[in-house]
Amino acid sequence: MKLISWNVNGLRAVMQKNFMEVFNELDADFFCLQETKLQAGQIEMDLPNYHEYWNYAVKKGYSGTAIFAKEPALSVSYGIGLESHDQEGRVITLEYPEFYLVCCYTPNSQNELKRLDYRMTWEDDFRQYLNQLNSKKGVILCGDLNVAHENIDLKNWKTNQKNAGFTPQEREKFTQLLNSGFVDSFRFFYPDLEGVYSWWSYRFNARKNNAGWRIDYFVVSEDLKDKMSDAKIHTDIFGSDHCPVELDIHL
Repeated sequence: MKLISWNVNGLRAVMQKNFMEVFNELDADFFCLQETKLQAGQIEMDLPNYHEYWNYAVKKGYSGTAIFAKEPALSVSYGIGLESHDQEGRVITLEYPEFYLVCCYTPNSQNELKRLDYRMTWEDDFRQYLNQLNSKKGVILCGDLNVAHENIDLKNWKTNQKNAGFTPQEREKFTQLLNSGFVDSFRFFYPDLEGVYSWWSYRFNARKNNAGWRIDYFVVSEDLKDKMSDAKIHTDIFGSDHCPVELDIHL
């Protein structure tokens, strides 16, 4: 089973570039999107072999997630059940017989860390949500989690320790998630691999120079880790400031 996750930084924009070519070429069983930046009715997808699940932000042109799945879900939920977090279209959960699939676009702590306090509350509430799911059956979490966990996960770690996405607080929350019973799939297979990133700033020729960050993940619950066969980061695919990431798993 192949799962793809991609922060498209505006689905309508990437549809004008190469989205359908990438979508068809990857031929995933599940294709999860973050930062779709649209409302209901603003786009029509021609995906005859897929079931579509969308979560839109209340604010227009902001955030948003989607999952395209070859198999229909047993159940679907949008958000994490807390009004304070569920206005921005950040989470979709699909239930299947053997697992839950959670697509997430984690809130950015923003410039000058003005949203860091909110981010900390989000992290605790979202971890609790995932642990509740995991108490029932295995969980596959994917998405732009807006954190580079370790020094190896970004090019310029020394100069970014006070910047959103690499603060000690954000990194500690990701550690807490892993310690609660989850595995970072890419590091499971490639614990020491350097220089592989999933996001690059549009500034300073960052992608050309591979000055990137690994902030897009597949995180799986411990009971599913032995069913994984590979994790990939498709650095050769353009169209967004992020590239797609992949999980291959036997379920």
